[in-house]
Amino acid sequence: MSRTVPSALLTALSQPEVQPYYAVDLDFDSAPIRLWTGYGDRTIFTNSYTGGGSLLTISGLEEASDLSAKSITLSLSGVPSSLVSIALDEPYQRRECKVYFGTTDTADPIEVFSGLMNTMTIEDSGESSVITLTVESKLVRLEKASNRRYTEENHVARHPNDTFFSYVTSLQDKDVVWGREKA
Repeated sequence: MSRTVPSALLTALSQPEVQPYYAVDLDFDSAPIRLWTGYGDRTIFTNSYTGGGSLLTISGLEEASDLSAKSITLSLSGVPSSLVSIALDEPYQRRECKVYFGTTDTADPIEVFSGLMNTMTIEDSGESSVITLTVESKLVRLEKASNRRYTEENHVARHPNDTFFSYVTSLQDKDVVWGREKA
């Protein structure tokens, strides 16, 4: 996927010393969860991101030149057991997740991945836990089979006032004269 990288970020990346970071934006019902790979709080796009430091890892980020569906894995370790209940109770599947890349010297990062949350696993050791979340690209939808059928019942379920398929059964065995004279 080609993208336009702001000149400020390109300039920061060309410096002898670079302090890069990733920021993750998870869209939950109760409130969005925003984390970044640094320490302390950081304001990105007017939103406050909580530092995850080395406890937040992102794997599977790669750039593809084709339209293949990719997935990434987010892991947050050292989570207190009291916060695990939030991960267990909150609906998360098919919720949006965005990952940004930036440097501490620039104001706004660029989006490097956008997808939908898929599966979450929690490893609980009693005192702390590791939460692992798999996020799939939105292109995964193109690889899944459609459950739609070309029948009147299926069409009416989606479009109640449309009678398009009601004539299909009467046309099924009809002899249509096309391009020749009637006998």
